[in-house]
Amino acid sequence: MATGFLAKAASAVTLPVAPLYGAFLSYMIYHPPRRPHHKKPADLGLTSTDVNVPLNGQQGRGLHVWLIPGDTERVVVLGHGLGLSKSASLAQARLLSEAGYTVAMFDHRNHGKSVADRAGWGMSDRHTDDVVAVVRHMRSMDAYATARIAIYGFSISTFPSFYMLKREDCPVDAVIFDSGPALELAPLFRNFVAAGGVPIPGPLGTGPSRAVVETVASSAAVAMLRVQWPPPLGGAYERTPMLFLTGELDTMIPASGVRALAERYPLAEVHTLPDTEHLQGIKTQPETYAETVLGFLERTLKD
Repeated sequence: MATGFLAKAASAVTLPVAPLYGAFLSYMIYHPPRRPHHKKPADLGLTSTDVNVPLNGQQGRGLHVWLIPGDTERVVVLGHGLGLSKSASLAQARLLSEAGYTVAMFDHRNHGKSVADRAGWGMSDRHTDDVVAVVRHMRSMDAYATARIAIYGFSISTFPSFYMLKREDCPVDAVIFDSGPALELAPLFRNFVAAGGVPIPGPLGTGPSRAVVETVASSAAVAMLRVQWPPPLGGAYERTPMLFLTGELDTMIPASGVRALAERYPLAEVHTLPDTEHLQGIKTQPETYAETVLGFLERTLKD
């Protein structure tokens, strides 16, 4: 009991600084410590080329891409979850490569080997720019100039993958989302912080201080996006086939929120994977996952 009392007392003492730390965490969400690639395509028997994709027409370091060649008329652009790197999507890349698709895997800015961006505002546009830059780069290459292209997003990065459909000057033929996006933004950031997606030290991690940290961090993270969400129906949101894969046991971005978003768009289909947590579908339901993804791409990227 004494330990519990001391913990509550310490949390109360740190309460005045909790809002400041929450604001710091909101920045850290978009600028996490970089994780090295724990695997490379060659580790899964895949042949790839390293490609640098410039951002905003600037030369020098941009987005780091692993380009895995396949059918030049069918391309899938893969992202990754927030705080991870493209190596986290290698299982999906192997699935697609073995099915014959060309795969372009990229690190978002501030992740993996891609460029650092210290900005703390307009993060939705910045991460959407990443997806658009890779699609445009693929279309600029003679081999893929006429290819049909699908976007494949994961976790919180499904949001820019979805939002890029607003870019009418960068059309794509289909989009796949694994573990997101959802109708509301604030809950997912609260869930991300609560799940340990960013560190909360000592007394700040308990009692009233933790509640304040989570509230401020999630609210500030949403504000930093500067985004109109959800995107209104119209344009590419009416024309583009969408596949949403969501886990029945996902507590980070719950299936109910994914379904609530998807039902707004006429060409969206949702597959809920049983007994599956966040981003675990390819592991827990490998056959269903593969059949669903490949079946969708066969329908949407064929001539």
